[in-house]
Formats: sequence, C-alpha cells, structure tokens
Amino acid sequence: MSHSTVPRSRAEADDDRAGRTPVASDGTAGPKKPKAGKLSLRLRLRRDRTLILMTLPAVLLLLVFNYLPILGNIVAFQDYDPYVSDNGIVSMLHSAWVGVENFQQIFADSAFWNAVQNTLVLFFLQLVLFFPIPIALALLINSVVRPRVRAIAQAVLYLPHFFSWVLVISVFQQIFGGAGLLSQLLRQHGHAGINIMSDPSTFKFLVTAEGVWKDAGWGIIVFLAALASVSPDLYEAAAMDGAGRWRRMWHVTLPALRPVIALLLVLRVGDALTVGFEQILLQRDAVGPGASDVLDTFVWWNGVRNQDFGYAAAAGLVKGVVSIGLVLAANKVAHLMGEQGVYKK
Repeated sequence: MSHSTVPRSRAEADDDRAGRTPVASDGTAGPKKPKAGKLSLRLRLRRDRTLILMTLPAVLLLLVFNYLPILGNIVAFQDYDPYVSDNGIVSMLHSAWVGVENFQQIFADSAFWNAVQNTLVLFFLQLVLFFPIPIALALLINSVVRPRVRAIAQAVLYLPHFFSWVLVISVFQQIFGGAGLLSQLLRQHGHAGINIMSDPSTFKFLVTAEGVWKDAGWGIIVFLAALASVSPDLYEAAAMDGAGRWRRMWHVTLPALRPVIALLLVLRVGDALTVGFEQILLQRDAVGPGASDVLDTFVWWNGVRNQDFGYAAAAGLVKGVVSIGLVLAANKVAHLMGEQGVYKK
C-alpha cells in the first residue's frame, strides 16, 4: 500500500539520492534538512540545561568579580578623584580626562623601572630555582615503594601551603633573623651574627626560598596526579628491554609529565609580573623599597598610600597587557614544541 498519492518526478528522486537540496516548482530552494548527527541550538540547550544551570553561578561570579572590574581601567586615562561622589561610577564620570599623560609619567619614572627590574629578577630566580623543585620532589615521592611512607612525605611537604605569609615570614625570622637560631649559633662559635632578613643583597634569594618552602607541596600534587595516569605496563616493558631506573625515568616518566610541565610553564610565564604581593609587602620596610619593590607593591604604594589612583591604574594596565602578551608568546612556543598549552591551535 502506497504511503503517498503524489507522484514524484525523476529529478526529485535523483536529488534525494545525490543529497542535493530539493528545488520547488517555482525554482526556489526547498527547506533544508538538518544534517545527520547535528542537533540544533535549541535541542542542545534543552539537552544540556542541567549542566548550564550548574555552571551559571560560577559564570555570574566570574563576570561580577573578574570582568566587570575591567571597566575600571578607564581611570588610567583620568586624573581620578574618588571624593567627587560617594558613587565610584559617578566619580569616574566627573573626573578630568588626561589621556596618556599617566603612561608618559610612568615610563619616565625611575621607581617604575626599578620595580620592573626587581620583578623580572624574581621571576627568573623562581623559574630556575622554584619551578623544577616540585617536579623533582614528585619523582622522588613516586619512586617510594611503601604507600604509607609516600603519603606521610606528601602530607609533610604539603602542610606549609596552608600557612599564611605572616607565619611563614615569622618562621624564617626566627631562623635567619638577627636574633635567630643561625645568628646565635654563629655567636656561640666566636663568629659575628648575621641578619639575612634585612640584607637587601640576599632578599631575592630569601623570597625564593620562602616560596619554595610554602608552595612546593602544592605543585607536587599536580605532578603526582599526572604520574598516576602512567600505565605500569610501560615501566615493565622498559625494564624487560634492559632499561635501568634512570632510563625509565627519562623515557617513560618525563614524557608523561611533559604536557603538564608545558601547561604549568605557560601559566607561570603569564604570571611573570606577579611574584607575590603580600609576601614582599610584609618585608618591604626591612630591606627598603629599592630592593623589594615589585610592580604589585608599586601599584599599591601609589594607589592606596599616595592616593594617585590614575597613576597606579596605568601601571597596573601596563602590567596586564604585558602579561597577556607573555601568555600568548609562551603558548605559541608550546605549540611549536608539539604541546597543547593553554588552548589548542
């Protein structure tokens, strides 16, 4: 029994077999059929509505606290006066427009370039001395056979991450300060005491050491998670081929960590101009601004302490633009090395 009483022309049948769009009798294209396996936007929204509702609060928080404040960068082009009105938006509308004058003053300020130099030196020190340590510790912990010993070592290394910077600096002060354990030990053996905590020449190494002690355990977790995904069969096959412990680490373990190392390295380069605000601010008076000022403390000092908000906003905007450029450049290098980086090509 036929399902249709309307006869089909041979051209329509050929169009269906060839996958072409049917043509109406008046010469216009008929309605297009959706491609097989491709859902419309309405159907995808209906299918994923539960996941969308779950992520909606996080998206709103991101918009309110991360993206809306970007509009405040307009004060970098103003002589911003927050006392014009109790409403910050009204103050921006009534503040004098100065254009790029704030940026011209920044680039002519020797204190700004000193902060840039200190920031870059700290970044390179942390990249060379700090970044490889979590990788080495993760490899060391992963080589421990007993799970109980491995768990205890990981917990001990991870514990300082929960300490505040006030507590971390207090601990270092009790050890390396003028009245600390190291200085007292030297005096007991007839040597002059030392005060590393107030020595400008060693401040950058001190900051790096504090960061290693506090946050190395946090990085270990990421690398241990990557090592947990490595199949034991790879180690067994390498051992059967005669590979020793070092060759197994070089040819099996490190290639498994390579994507994670590339990703974290890109993120670390993007944070090159953010080297620790609270940690350095707490020790700024001990060593002086010449040795300790970085871009974050420079922005805080000029914006909060000196009430020059437009000048500080201009410095912060320069830092943000340079940081974006560093992320893009580092991600491009990761692509050239065959890694995904932060995002795909």
